[in-house]
Amino acid sequence: MNSNGKLEDKVKEVEQIIGKYLPEEKGYQKTVIQAMNYSILAGGKRLRPMLLQETYRMFQGTGEVAEPFMAAIEMVHTYSLVHDDLPCMDNDEYRRGKKTTHVVYGEGMAVLAGDGLLNFAFETAVKAFSFAEEKEEFDRIAKALSVFGQKAGIYGMIGGQTADIEAEDMGDGVTEEQLLFIHEHKTAALIQSAMMIGAILAGASKEEVGRIEKCAYNIGIAFQIQDDILDVTGSLTTLGKQTGSDEKNKKTTYVTLKGMEQAVEDVRALSAEAIEILSSFKERNEFLEGLVKRLITREK
Repeated sequence: MNSNGKLEDKVKEVEQIIGKYLPEEKGYQKTVIQAMNYSILAGGKRLRPMLLQETYRMFQGTGEVAEPFMAAIEMVHTYSLVHDDLPCMDNDEYRRGKKTTHVVYGEGMAVLAGDGLLNFAFETAVKAFSFAEEKEEFDRIAKALSVFGQKAGIYGMIGGQTADIEAEDMGDGVTEEQLLFIHEHKTAALIQSAMMIGAILAGASKEEVGRIEKCAYNIGIAFQIQDDILDVTGSLTTLGKQTGSDEKNKKTTYVTLKGMEQAVEDVRALSAEAIEILSSFKERNEFLEGLVKRLITREK
């Protein structure tokens, strides 16, 4: 089977798992639940739950304990997109070729759908406790929940989004340190969350979880720099979106700060180090290594 076929199968598997944990559309709160489900079923790479599952498998994890976390991390990712698309933030009318949640359901309901997804993510993640029997398993789930909360919050994704909003008013006054803070927290934090949770639930050691955190940092930063590169080099046909938007919006990016040549070189170096870390563990997960390479060198 070619890697494309395999990737499609993995996406289907992840989507089935997410589907099991979606709330039922009924009761007086039905509309907000419909808006939540509309947002999460609008498509996407399902990258974060897939990274979680594949890291769990790499550390020889078996059983269903990772599944509630897979659904939960996609809910957190989706809520951040629903809120990002709002008129007070990026004011986007389309995402993945579909009308955004606030366009379909109205702004108020979109705010509630985002809130609902964030809350429901934690309701879903704690369902992992129902798969635990030994004290050690309970401890792992508690540790995974702690990582999940921190990487999504003010010391993770929300912190990154805060710095990003403030950087928009700074023009070319944005420093490399600020930009890396934004990339690390806004993009890499949820990738770290996914991979660290997969490792923790499978029983990886503290030292191994630390290496996974570093690996996921590299993946997130390289992913974001590649995004900046594609904004300059990609064509509308390949990307399916208008390019050059960063330049038009006078946005400081890794490319404007470091130049194209350095940006391309840094993506290569970060990617090589991430793969080196992944291939250093006792058991290798070749699909995971291939997924990471593909993510970082993507053309759309």
